[in-house]
Amino acid sequence: MTIAEILNTKKVSLSFEVFPPKKREALESIKQTACSLTELKPDFISVTFGAGGTTKGYTAEIAEAIEQNGTAALAHLTCVRSTTEALGYTVNDLKKRNIKNVLALRGDIPKDTVTGENIFASGFLHASDLVRFLKDKGLCVGGACYPEGHPESQSRDADIELLKYKVDAGVDFLTTQMFFDNDMLYSFLYRLQSAGIHVPVLAGIMPITNANQVSRMVDLSNAYIPRKLLAICDRFRNSPEAMMQAGIAYATDQIIDLISNGVRGIHIYTMNKPEIAKAIIKNVDDIINATNYS
Repeated sequence: MTIAEILNTKKVSLSFEVFPPKKREALESIKQTACSLTELKPDFISVTFGAGGTTKGYTAEIAEAIEQNGTAALAHLTCVRSTTEALGYTVNDLKKRNIKNVLALRGDIPKDTVTGENIFASGFLHASDLVRFLKDKGLCVGGACYPEGHPESQSRDADIELLKYKVDAGVDFLTTQMFFDNDMLYSFLYRLQSAGIHVPVLAGIMPITNANQVSRMVDLSNAYIPRKLLAICDRFRNSPEAMMQAGIAYATDQIIDLISNGVRGIHIYTMNKPEIAKAIIKNVDDIINATNYS
């Protein structure tokens, strides 16, 4: 089943994200992590793509293990440092592994890019180009979106215009970058509706279970950190157990509020920690079930 079909049949979907290891010797461990997450019965699990394609083979292997464990897998794919031939090879490999869902991304500009290097040898300069390529291959295609605006966008309005272009290229659903203030998402969803963007939008939730994560999240996504979350991190910074419990509680509150306000997809960035995902699901599984079967 494709993710588009899943989203059409569920009032609220739940999904997780894992990332591949940097070294092959850790691959089996990450596969086990991904398979343990399937036991929580998510609607799908996404597998990220290494910067510059450094772990693309691992992405396919992990996604295949997820599919073999009875859960739909969403494989990330980027245009950066890839030729059209290489992208075609990757797509064929995914299909052979029975992977029907791909998240189309431009990809981050590699830090080791040298002057004059053509990092878009495929000619795909934007995710929308990759979306068309993947749709022509018969895949279910997701896209990324940024409630607080893409870091490279000139403005939020310009960001919405580019997102509309990507959706019109054939995106079946969107997954948001992490955010920590739900009002940011509600404002974003309103702007999407006003722009004529009506595909399903999955809310990306990142549980902050280590106070040091906050500065990293700001650097990566420029996300606004509410005073409440900053206070939690400041108060429990030196108590790992308390910080984990508080971070799980904060993410739980976000999810409950989102579902209560009609958001239909929850996507949890697990950071390869199934115990955190398990704790959150324990807090919200009855809420999700009640919503889906009401």
